[in-house]
Amino acid sequence: MSMNEYTLNQIKYQLKRVLAADGFYAHKLEGIDPDSINSKEDFEKLPFSEKADLRDAYPLGLAAVPDEEIVRIHSSSGTTGTPVIIPYTKKDVEDWAELFKRCYEIAGITPKDRIQITPGYGLWTAGIGFQLGAEKLGAMAVPMGPGNTAKQIQFMQDMESTVLCATSSYALLLAEEIEKRGVRKKIHLKKGVIGSERWGEKMRARIANELGVELYDIYGLTEVYGPGIAINCEYNTGMHYFDDYLYFEIIDPKTGEVLPDGELGELVITTLQKEGAPLIRYRTHDLTRIIPENEPCPCGRHLPRIDVILGRTDDMVKVHGVNMFPGQIEDVLKQVEGTSSEYQVFIDHQNGKDKVTVFFETAVPKEERKDLEKRVKEHFKSMINIGIVPMAVEIGDLPRSEKKSTRVYDYRY
Repeated sequence: MSMNEYTLNQIKYQLKRVLAADGFYAHKLEGIDPDSINSKEDFEKLPFSEKADLRDAYPLGLAAVPDEEIVRIHSSSGTTGTPVIIPYTKKDVEDWAELFKRCYEIAGITPKDRIQITPGYGLWTAGIGFQLGAEKLGAMAVPMGPGNTAKQIQFMQDMESTVLCATSSYALLLAEEIEKRGVRKKIHLKKGVIGSERWGEKMRARIANELGVELYDIYGLTEVYGPGIAINCEYNTGMHYFDDYLYFEIIDPKTGEVLPDGELGELVITTLQKEGAPLIRYRTHDLTRIIPENEPCPCGRHLPRIDVILGRTDDMVKVHGVNMFPGQIEDVLKQVEGTSSEYQVFIDHQNGKDKVTVFFETAVPKEERKDLEKRVKEHFKSMINIGIVPMAVEIGDLPRSEKKSTRVYDYRY
């Protein structure tokens, strides 16, 4: 990705701000003179920041403004241990609304639309971001939040909602329920804006066909405003993003080398206007590529694009909107007396819901295994906040490998 004069000046401005704030980045970038960053090559010598760094800055070490300028905090969802706290200023909130409004407009959504919002509200950045954008656009927001499917469908009919905002899993569940209830002809949906989790073409086709809608992938992460920083247009040739607010790089996840446009690698984001918690070269661990400028989008927009997110550089899986790592699974099992070290997880999508089956080895007698399975299930719920189907098996029942064992099998895509 090329770096123009505006981008370079904004980066230097942000560097000066975070250094003056004497927080996390003041130590991370100690000894660096912002005025010495005069080219893309100079910028690429700056160190990366990682989610672990942001956790170390808990609670407000990321803040680059005085406390009295912070009007809100958000926190990334689905992880255990120390959370990442992102402070927002009034301008940050307004900028996020503007970015989301642009996303809606790219999706062809207008003030005449009625936008039903099913992602959750709270510390995470889901529902409230969709609502901010709707209000900025001038469309009617129907802020349902998650769950209560019967009520969702009733409001969908009564309010004549034209846009559904949801995770792919919940969109599919709604589609199936609408079909079961035979009310599709009473539904006025035209578009679906889907975020939060990666989804395959099979799921996309099912949702589009069963709901009779055009689908749009929206991208974002709590650390960088939230959802609403990129979206695909009607031609579905990748996701447009906003280079007046964000600078994107693609790196080799192993070496950190910046890759040419068109090559697949890890997305790294630098915020150009964020006040509360600016980020410099933040590694997202999301795998994608920057679509070369010589491959213009048929829509005619001159916004740069990234490809759909193909996965992550780590082994994370997302279940019911919650991030789950193999390391977390090991931690849960480790704390339940009677479980062995060997386990395998199988994730599938059944009856509109993610189903997680956890096989684990144990030496306890068969008559005691029901109690053990119950304790494992309770620990998963309390520590990772997901429901599982626990399956205790004999020591040695699970396959062994001389190489790295495959622990998690995800059959949803």
